[in-house]
Amino acid sequence: MIDAFRRAFRRITPAEVAARELAEAELSMLQAQTAREYAESVISYNDARIKRLRKFLATLEAKS
Repeated sequence: MIDAFRRAFRRITPAEVAARELAEAELSMLQAQTAREYAESVISYNDARIKRLRKFLATLEAKS
């Protein structure tokens, strides 16, 4: 019991701080990559949508 209390309130080492920061940075990187992948898919979706609509409008104009 006393050992658990000591472990909970001991000073953490610089290596432990660096390891925690590294883990946070890696998590942040994964979240940013996920956001980028999502944004890229939205861009692709809208690019295809624009092309489809322009083609549709061109066929309507050609019929007029």
